[in-house]
Amino acid sequence: GPSGCGKTTLLRLIAGFEKPLGGRVVIDNVEVSSPSAMMPPHRRKLSMVFQDLALWPHMTVAQHLEFVFKKEGRTKQGVREGIGGILQNVRIEHLRDRYPHQLSGGEKQRLAIGRALASFPSYLLMDEPFSHLDPRLKEELQQQLLTLNHQSNMGILYVTHNMEEAHAGAGRLAFMDTGVLVRMDDTRDLLERYSTERAEGFEPIK
Repeated sequence: GPSGCGKTTLLRLIAGFEKPLGGRVVIDNVEVSSPSAMMPPHRRKLSMVFQDLALWPHMTVAQHLEFVFKKEGRTKQGVREGIGGILQNVRIEHLRDRYPHQLSGGEKQRLAIGRALASFPSYLLMDEPFSHLDPRLKEELQQQLLTLNHQSNMGILYVTHNMEEAHAGAGRLAFMDTGVLVRMDDTRDLLERYSTERAEGFEPIK
């Protein structure tokens, strides 16, 4: 959907960073949010890549991942191996000792993605995850995420205003406009019927 249509707010509701005024959020048949009850974000088995990245300025690249792995209860060897694997996957192993202010925009984005993957979430929420990446690296990371999706059954939900990016490997596609989820269907079926970037004229999903 277009900028300002509510995509980021929807992700934050799913992640538990916002409380709904009405309705409810259900993940794997478990109600996690409603106006009267909220499951804490850390219990939802989710990771989120924020649009502003939200990196920790006092931590190096490796320390970002170390923090997550230790929180997950890994052994020292597991932490070392995990850091190496993630850094290799997102291609920033040569930057392990640098701080966020020493990274380019694309490098920061790769660190944010790596940190989100470090907790091996059941679901990965991504807010404009490839906005600062060059086309070659964007395609490479998209393929890596799709591989993870197939190998680990990790669900991936990411928001974008770019139609080409939205349907690159996505199994299902949803349109939002002015705060309303107006259409959701299999990607191929949806693209065959609608080819514009805006969802004007759609009836809201009931």
